[in-house]
Amino acid sequence: MLENEISSIIIASAIRVHRELGPGLLESVYEVALYYELTKNRGLKVKRQYPFEVFYDGKPMGKGFRADLVVEDKVIIELKSVSQISNVFKKTLYSYLVLTDIHLGLLLNFNAAYLKDGITRVVNNLEE
Repeated sequence: MLENEISSIIIASAIRVHRELGPGLLESVYEVALYYELTKNRGLKVKRQYPFEVFYDGKPMGKGFRADLVVEDKVIIELKSVSQISNVFKKTLYSYLVLTDIHLGLLLNFNAAYLKDGITRVVNNLEE
């Protein structure tokens, strides 16, 4: 399955979670619910709070960050529940993509009144 196909499933699943739970809860609640939706109801392989090793000059520097969700080893999802998405969130997700050589990331802000307004797509050399 390609990244864009996976992202369509993720977005549909996230909208379902948002409609059911509403905006404004803790990010961890949405993480668990979206994980459940993607694994149990959609049959996708998902890693939660997945630690990534960071390398510098070919040497391991330790666990550099934890991705909220990694779907099918092809899409990183970062979840937020904030009043406004800051540019730093987008830049951080882009850095995650570069460091992991993953090509697509989704930044999902569950605090938006309508989740469609809280979706940011971030790409790193994604072939369309």
